[in-house]
Amino acid sequence: MKQADLGLNLSRKREFLEQMERVVPWAALGELITPYAPEGRRGRPPFAVETMLRIHFMQQWFTLSDPAMEEALHDVPLFREFAGLDSWQARLPDETTILRFRHLLERHKLAEQILAMVNELLRDKGLMLRAGTVVDATLISAPSSTKNASGERDPEMHQSKKGNQWYFGMKAHIGVDAESGLVHTVRGTSGNVNDVVEANSLLHGEESDAFGDAGYQGAHKRANARKGVRWHIAMRPGKRAALDPERKVDALVEQLERLKAGIRAKVEHPFRVIKRQFGHVKVRYRGLKKNTAQLFTLFALSNLWMVRGKLLGSQA
Repeated sequence: MKQADLGLNLSRKREFLEQMERVVPWAALGELITPYAPEGRRGRPPFAVETMLRIHFMQQWFTLSDPAMEEALHDVPLFREFAGLDSWQARLPDETTILRFRHLLERHKLAEQILAMVNELLRDKGLMLRAGTVVDATLISAPSSTKNASGERDPEMHQSKKGNQWYFGMKAHIGVDAESGLVHTVRGTSGNVNDVVEANSLLHGEESDAFGDAGYQGAHKRANARKGVRWHIAMRPGKRAALDPERKVDALVEQLERLKAGIRAKVEHPFRVIKRQFGHVKVRYRGLKKNTAQLFTLFALSNLWMVRGKLLGSQA
């Protein structure tokens, strides 16, 4: 049974990687990173930038740590093939090499540029419009245990209450295109930051309308509010529950709320992709900076995943 499951999983992974092979703009991303890559004048020659980028992306897609990625390259021929290391003579990068490449991306803020480049390419293909933005945030858990080298929880993570339950971790705030649901802006904060605080920082500046749930009440009154942007915020649940469907005015208000909810629903798609498709439900690193950099990469890849059908269709 385990062998059959393994075969099925490998089959799905192969199909997934074949699709991402065709939709990720490898050449453009390689040109972006190459100027910052080591030249290899001393010691062993460095691995190709595209090889390391492919390995880095597989870590995001399959939730692999640096040691787990090194082990997977040794154990899974499919991963070596995707990274371009399928020759039996090829040496494989160890976890330190994989770690250094991630640090390279973090040091030069390349993850943010990766998202910007992907979005520019999608916009050129007419897949991302700029008329409206939907904003939302999701909690990402962090280890609450103090059984670690420092003997304390991550000081940059904080508790947040959602409903009647408390969570410890960070928040991923995103602004998505109201038409396509593709992510154009990402912000990472500690878990105790109110959603409305980041509302206006999630706008790209070209939209005329912005949408948010009831947690964004008052976004248009904040000091950093953008001029010319109309905010369409959901009515608070208590007030909406009090609407009388027999009254025409209340019936129209309810109809408007449903229309706004239909637009806001698109912001849930990228969250579903990174959490369910890519398995990113817990932070991997300590500190907001590293985890936010990972979010930029994850949402860039989620954008490509969400429009892969259209990209593959245009190639055909």
